[in-house]
Amino acid sequence: MSNRLIEETSPYLLQHAGNPVDWYPWGAEALRKAKEENKLIAVSIGYSACHWCHVMEHESFEDAEVAEIMNQYFICIKVDREERPDVDQVYMTAVQLMTGQGGWPLNCICLPDQRPIYGGTYFGKNNWKNLLLNLAKLWDEKPDEALEYAEKLTKGIHQSEKLNLSEEKIDFSRKDIEDIFNPLKQTLDMAEGGYNRAPKFPLPNNWQFILRYAYHLKEDAAHVATKLTLEKMALGGIYDHIGGGFSRYSVDGFWHVPHFEKMLYDNAQLVSLYSEAFQYSPDDLYKSVVYETLAWVKREMTSPEGGFYSALDADSEGVEGKFYTFTKLEIEEVLGSNSDLFCKYFNITESGNWEDEATNVLRRVKDDEAFSKDTGVSILEFRSLIHLQKAKLFAYRDKRIRPGLDNKILASWNGMMLKGFADAYRVFNEPEFLSTAIENAEFILKNLVAENGSLSRIYKSNRESELPGVAFLDDYALVVEGLISLYEATFNEKWLLAARELCEYALQNFYDPGTGMLFYTSQHAEELIARKFELLDNVIPASNSVMANVLLKLGHFFDDEMYLVQSKQMLQNIFPEIKTYPSGYSNWAILLMNEVFGLNEIAITGEEAEQKRREIENNFIPNKILLGGSSGTLPLLQDKWGGETKIFVCKNRTCQLPVTDVKEALEQVVN
Repeated sequence: MSNRLIEETSPYLLQHAGNPVDWYPWGAEALRKAKEENKLIAVSIGYSACHWCHVMEHESFEDAEVAEIMNQYFICIKVDREERPDVDQVYMTAVQLMTGQGGWPLNCICLPDQRPIYGGTYFGKNNWKNLLLNLAKLWDEKPDEALEYAEKLTKGIHQSEKLNLSEEKIDFSRKDIEDIFNPLKQTLDMAEGGYNRAPKFPLPNNWQFILRYAYHLKEDAAHVATKLTLEKMALGGIYDHIGGGFSRYSVDGFWHVPHFEKMLYDNAQLVSLYSEAFQYSPDDLYKSVVYETLAWVKREMTSPEGGFYSALDADSEGVEGKFYTFTKLEIEEVLGSNSDLFCKYFNITESGNWEDEATNVLRRVKDDEAFSKDTGVSILEFRSLIHLQKAKLFAYRDKRIRPGLDNKILASWNGMMLKGFADAYRVFNEPEFLSTAIENAEFILKNLVAENGSLSRIYKSNRESELPGVAFLDDYALVVEGLISLYEATFNEKWLLAARELCEYALQNFYDPGTGMLFYTSQHAEELIARKFELLDNVIPASNSVMANVLLKLGHFFDDEMYLVQSKQMLQNIFPEIKTYPSGYSNWAILLMNEVFGLNEIAITGEEAEQKRREIENNFIPNKILLGGSSGTLPLLQDKWGGETKIFVCKNRTCQLPVTDVKEALEQVVN
């Protein structure tokens, strides 16, 4: 037996297609049926790699008794939060207002008109049954109470992001940036890296801000904290030392035991972060993380067409982390007599270093220099041996039953990984990184952009219709950001022109003149009970902060004053909030730094432009845009063509004298 989800393409929805619950996907059929039958709606939201989503499914949604209650009293709707983040956004806000916290699985009970009356995250079987029965009874016997509560809660959802158009002209200053970092500094864990709490999330955008703060403000503490965090994450169990790539977070305060799901968006941002950190302070550890992570993406997360898949599950064979963990006996059998050094290197013990008896998460507790000193084995010798042993263990692990793959291809996450490959190429000059980035960009423009200029969030391989699909502001913003980085890596204006066209579509269809910000949903999108903004930077930067940053760059590339004014207006609107919650506005803080310190416009023209670009990228200049080549139409390139390759450094609409030597150009760059 299967329910309506059998017709869906989302791996998460398909996981529930065999449930006895009469699930509907979010859509007109379910919403109309709820109104016709005057039934409450049970909206259950999750994603394919979510461990506790699987647990609740097994305990409740696969249970016939629970399903009978749900089917009798409710219209039951399953939502993949990665396909419909707009729906998730509305009901996550509701649950946070009700409970003070949120997460997935997200379960919300709504009136027939979609307005929520109760919700939460994970519910055990008995609690879920009791909740359903009590709410069904309330709706049957006291509907007025339910209606009154829904009205109050919906009002709270609408007011949760009160935002006004700021007409105040603010002179942003260096002190504003210091005021953001100083309270943030008090929360940093200077022993284990990250923030002084558990669980520990990578939060790449936070560390990008802190790294750039170290550069602009000459703040050693910011650099030390960043270096410590990047090292601890790369050595810890959150990193897959055998196959590359990072898990979503560590459940402890030591980066030791991961929540084993691997998300494309985390790894995309971490690749960019480690690449940038290598530019600032070269470290072989950063380089190996980038190369191994991108090898994993290429090997396991790339479709034949060039798109990137979304996630790998935390579970395999119904056990979290089973694919990634080992007993010492297993390792000894695979590696033979040479296993002792490997076990010391990765902290493998007979009793195990994890909660399960004799099970080990691979984790390094010392860097190579300290390990070499303690063991008396030269760095070159043990690195060579470890490399061979990792390959053997990889081949052994590869025969295991693999974690589930979420093979959705999402525009926004592809934009982030496109940027990751382009950023890595710009730093390491690895040709394969560039070819993968170009292949992905071609895939996006061919398969996800419609003739009217709109994006589709999700790639459908069969493409039964050429009608534009649904996409959200993060799709536009993050694809634009990826295309800009690819232009700076290639000087091919095709990518920059595509970025501007997508940006224009977003401004025309998402802009709110009342606030000067952009809605998360298009004016053509399905109408929900609230139309939200996305303002807070989280594990993924807010779509509005990404848009504000790309508008600043595009404004400089195309000498477009409207883009620059729009970017600054968005920053002015959000500026009063940044100091109140620095870690939640880190991408806005990066924009603020670019406003305070300005963007260096570095134009390279001539036959040797590519060589000069590579030389410049050996230096950390976060507040810059690169443009040029042997030809081009951008305003900043006009009147700069000639026989000899020249470098022009411009800032604040003033260009210095052209030079031919990169060293001279770097001396002109202003921090």
